Amino acid sequence: MKLETKLIQAGVGKDEKTGAVSFPVYYATAYRHPALGQSTGYDYTRTANPTRTILEETIAIAESGDAGFACASGMAAVHTVMGLFSQGDHLIVSLDLYGGTYRLFEQVLSRYGLTFSYVDLRDIVALKNAICPDTKAIFVETPTNPLMQITDIRAVAQLAKQHSLLTIVDNTFLTPYCQRPLELGADIVLHSATKYLAGHNDVLAGLIVTKGEELSEKIRFLHNSIGAVLGPQDCWLLIRGMKTLALRMERHQSNALIVAEKLREHPAVAEVFYPGLPEHPGHEIQVNQATGHSGMVSFRVRDVEQVGLFLQNLQIVSFAESLGGVESLCTYPATQTHADIPQEVREHVGVCYRLLRLSVGIEHPDDVVADLFQALNASLVVGGSVR
Repeated sequence: MKLETKLIQAGVGKDEKTGAVSFPVYYATAYRHPALGQSTGYDYTRTANPTRTILEETIAIAESGDAGFACASGMAAVHTVMGLFSQGDHLIVSLDLYGGTYRLFEQVLSRYGLTFSYVDLRDIVALKNAICPDTKAIFVETPTNPLMQITDIRAVAQLAKQHSLLTIVDNTFLTPYCQRPLELGADIVLHSATKYLAGHNDVLAGLIVTKGEELSEKIRFLHNSIGAVLGPQDCWLLIRGMKTLALRMERHQSNALIVAEKLREHPAVAEVFYPGLPEHPGHEIQVNQATGHSGMVSFRVRDVEQVGLFLQNLQIVSFAESLGGVESLCTYPATQTHADIPQEVREHVGVCYRLLRLSVGIEHPDDVVADLFQALNASLVVGGSVR
C-alpha cells in the first residue's frame, strides 16, 4: 500500500470484537489478567494502551521504522531519547535549532553531565572535526527551525556509522509524507506531533520511531520508565489527524510556494527562506532526499521597526506560536520560539530581530497572500511616513 492508504487505514479492522472502523478510545488504566502468569498484552496504561498501540504502529509504518512511541509532547519525546546517554557523553547538534530543544540541552541536561556542540551540519568537514572520543550521537534538524537550512541526511548518517554514532533526526517540518530519514540511514526519528501530524492546533503530542530491535528495546524501556506517555484521547485525535496528512501536506506545500514566490516581490521583504525555491542553497539536497518542502516559510523584513506594525495588522494569519495546523500562523522567533537562546548565539546563527516565520495553512492562497501584503504595506508606514 502507498503511504496515503496506510494512514487512512490506521486502526481499521483492528477492533475485531465490534468491527469499529474508527478505533475506540480505551480509557482503562488497569486490565484484568486471565490467570496467574497470563496477560492480554495490556497490564498498565503507562506501559501500553490499545489506542496508543494503533498510533505507535501507524507512525512506525509511516516512517519505515521497527517501533513507535507516543509521548506527551515533542519535548517529552526528545527528553526520552536523551535517556540513552550518560554523564560525560557528547552530542553534535544542528547549529540552527528549535529554541525548546536548545533550552532542554543547555539548561537541563547539561546539569546531568551531557555536553553539546552546535555545528553547521551542511559542512561535513566541520562535522567530522567536531567528533571526539566522547561523542555518541548527531542530532539533526532538517529543514532547520527557523532558517530552513538543509542537511544531507545520507552523508551525516554515513559518517555517523563510520564512528559508531547514532543519527537522530527531528522530522517535524516534513513528516513521513515528505521525508523518511530512517530510509536514508538515520537510527531515530522524532516528531513534535502537535504540528503537521495532528494538523489542527488542538493536540499536544510527540512521537519517536526507531530502527533495529536493540535500539527499539532501549527506547521502550525509557518510554515506560520515564512515563511521559500520550493519553488515549490525544492518541485518538492524533490518529484522526494523520488520516488526512497527505491531503493537508499537498495544500500546505502548494500554498507555501505561492507565498514564498510572492514575498520575494514585496519591497518590505529583504530575504525569503523556503527550500522549495530553486535558488535556496539546499534545494538540490532537499529534492534528492525528500518528496516535498512542507508549508514553512521564513523571511526577513528590511527594518526591525516594521515587525510590530506587520504583526498587528495581520487579519487572516494569526500571530501565534506553533506551526503545522490548517490555520496560517506567523511567529516571531526572537521573542517566542527561540527566546531562551542567548541573543549573541541567535544573532550568530542568523535568528535576528528582523526574522519572521510563517506556517502557511490550507486557506485559499490568494487570501493568505492578500493578508500578508496588506500587513507588509502597513509596516512600511513608520512615524506617519512611507518608508
